[in-house]
Amino acid sequence: EDESEEEPKLKYERLSNGVTEILQKDAASCMTVHEKFLALGTHYGKVYLLDVQGNITQKFDVSPVKINQISLDESGEHMGVCSEDGKVQVFGLYSAEEFHETFDCPIKIVAVHPQFVRSHFKQFVTGGKKLLLYERGWMNRWKPSVLHEGEGNIRNVKWRGHLIAWANNMGVKILDMISKQRITNVPRDDISLRPDMYPCSLCWKDNLTLIIGWGNSVKICSVKERHASEMRDLPNRYVEIVFQFDTEFYISGLAPLCDQLVILSYVKEISEKTEVECCARPRLDIVQPLPESCEEISSDALTVRGFQENECRDYHLEYSEGESLFYIISPRDVVVAKERDQDDHIDWLLEKKKYEEALMAAEISQKTIKKHKILDIGLAYINHLVEKGEYDLAARKCQKILGKNTELWEFEVYKFKEIGQLKAISRYLPRRDPVLKPLIYEMVLHEFLESDYEGFATLIKEWPGDLYNNTIIVQAVVDHLKKDPQNRTLLQTLAELYTYDQRYGKALEIYLTLRHKDVFQLIHKHNLFSSIRDKIVLLMDFDSEKAVDMLLDNEDKISIDRVVEELENRPELQHVYLHKLFKRDHHKGQRYHEKQISLYAEYDRPNLLPFLRDSTHCPLEKALEICQQRNFVEETVYLLSRMGNSRSALKMIMEELQDVDKAIEFAKEQDDGELWEDLILYSIDKPPFITGLLNNIGTHVDPILLIHRIKEGMEIPNLRDSLVKILQDYNLQILLREGCKKILVADSLSLLKKMHRTQMKGVLVDEENICESCLSPILPSDASKSFNVVVFHCRHMFHKECLPVSNTVSPVQFCNICSAKHRGPGSAILEMKK
Repeated sequence: EDESEEEPKLKYERLSNGVTEILQKDAASCMTVHEKFLALGTHYGKVYLLDVQGNITQKFDVSPVKINQISLDESGEHMGVCSEDGKVQVFGLYSAEEFHETFDCPIKIVAVHPQFVRSHFKQFVTGGKKLLLYERGWMNRWKPSVLHEGEGNIRNVKWRGHLIAWANNMGVKILDMISKQRITNVPRDDISLRPDMYPCSLCWKDNLTLIIGWGNSVKICSVKERHASEMRDLPNRYVEIVFQFDTEFYISGLAPLCDQLVILSYVKEISEKTEVECCARPRLDIVQPLPESCEEISSDALTVRGFQENECRDYHLEYSEGESLFYIISPRDVVVAKERDQDDHIDWLLEKKKYEEALMAAEISQKTIKKHKILDIGLAYINHLVEKGEYDLAARKCQKILGKNTELWEFEVYKFKEIGQLKAISRYLPRRDPVLKPLIYEMVLHEFLESDYEGFATLIKEWPGDLYNNTIIVQAVVDHLKKDPQNRTLLQTLAELYTYDQRYGKALEIYLTLRHKDVFQLIHKHNLFSSIRDKIVLLMDFDSEKAVDMLLDNEDKISIDRVVEELENRPELQHVYLHKLFKRDHHKGQRYHEKQISLYAEYDRPNLLPFLRDSTHCPLEKALEICQQRNFVEETVYLLSRMGNSRSALKMIMEELQDVDKAIEFAKEQDDGELWEDLILYSIDKPPFITGLLNNIGTHVDPILLIHRIKEGMEIPNLRDSLVKILQDYNLQILLREGCKKILVADSLSLLKKMHRTQMKGVLVDEENICESCLSPILPSDASKSFNVVVFHCRHMFHKECLPVSNTVSPVQFCNICSAKHRGPGSAILEMKK
């Protein structure tokens, strides 16, 4: 069957055990299903009670001829049986009560009241040429009454609640047992079909819904209550056909399945060989009823024993309401159809090789599935992927499916090794919880080492070093390096292996040879400073910035003197180190400042002048000598000025640099009148210099001194502008002075007013105040006596007699305390003014 086939809705199995034994010697004629057991009638007049597995639990010899119908009440305690010879028996399976009756014609049907177990519902109906109702009345006698006759043999009766439905040659009737009124007549559609060969199938879906199947027509009828205003002489109930449709084949049985319908169909087809119509396998269809048609959900052809000889009337469909079980009865076979559960769904998916869907379904329903295990499905999925050649996907699925099962992991690894796909599974091997045997990881690493250095290096980086025997892998890498000594990938990997093995010295050598970025990280992480004492030049060559920072951060482990000594033959690197050291601390490398002058001059002149300015340990004579040798004018000017030779410095600026602005700036810094004089004398015969001086000299030297010295007739560029600027600068100075004077006068006046207000304030004198000299209360205890008190503006108070007698002619007295604090002439007056 092609891959697009949809999953079936039902699964099938034969009812075996005792049923097999029965049908080897006899043939099934009818069967009734109860939730607790099955009742099977045969052509030889036997009735067997079976369990759901088909085992015989009880046997009844009812008649020598065919059993036409078996009926059970809802409790399963009472059974009604009728046979082809006209016998009817109703009896209790667990009690002695029974009823026997023999008619002069075959009785096709019997139906006991669903509630027969109750005393007031002791009723059953039989169907032959008449539909008879038997009721047990007074003295336990059975009283018959005719419910219907005159329309041919009654071949099917179904009793549900208070409604009895039966089918005769003309159609289907429904009787309301409460009102004893017939409430409908549904005529059969195809009257050409013989009713004995194509019998009517009746099935109650619930107490008010009857399903009728006859020929190839299906009707679903609903019993409804008639409105009181419509009754008149009509029954209080009526029937409405809610669904009606035709099928492709003849109907042998019906059963409900939720809101769908299960139909057992009898099929005829034309033989390809003989071109004669013959019986085909019966079909069991699930359909969804629609108002005028139906939608087929599934359709299965059943291979029942002897189907070639069966007619439509030989098939029956019974179902168990408690479970979705459907029994297909034929003379030689009984087949049970069940709704497929999740195990069946997984079976179908596996059969169709839809392993991923099967695995997902098993995971979702892992608590309900009984037949399957998630692990088994997963292993089958992995094998399927391997067979298809999807090795990477198979390896990826191992992570999820194998989980923490180390045995299965190792088994799968060896399987991948056999097919030469260890690389595929390497990325997904567990690295912790669980951890496999070291041999597994070593096997994978050797596989990569033989064919893929990059992949090998990746695994070494990703895998923890304790997964495998490091010594074995190191030796393997060393052996490969003998063939290719310059292979950077192998060298770097070997360095990492050495690091795992704590052989940091060897790892460091390789990293330095490779100029690897992790070398500094390795040194810091494992404190390898003792190993790099003789490798400072290599480190500096690799990355001077990082190397210097690391050396300066770890002066306690590698001294400054050691570093300078190691870099003696590489002055350019020595300069980089000493320059960074000087930036961090001007004093730590002071013994090397003299050396640094030459280094700056040779390799970094832009930083020479800042160094000379910031260094306090630099020998100026040596620096001046070097700068003069190299004709470094700016540096020489700075050194000359720092050594006090400002005139030579200025002369050098004027002669060498010929930069009047710089010369003026230098003169401003020195602020020396003689230097200004030299600058004027040097510039007096150079018109451009005069212009520069006129523009900048005004605030430092009187411009008249320069103007008087200018020779008559000398052409000076932009002289007018320079003179205008001098006048403007002078006016600006005048304005500034006047503004300052106004501010000063205003401030003086404001302070005078503040002092005046302060001196006008009163001073409180009470019992708590004391004399600052004798420390006794300032006020006498006897207020009637006269007393004199001196209160100064500083708030200090004295008895007049406690103040010392002034030797001066001036009567002004000062506070002794405040005068002592300031110890200066007039200080007491100032303090009082404050």
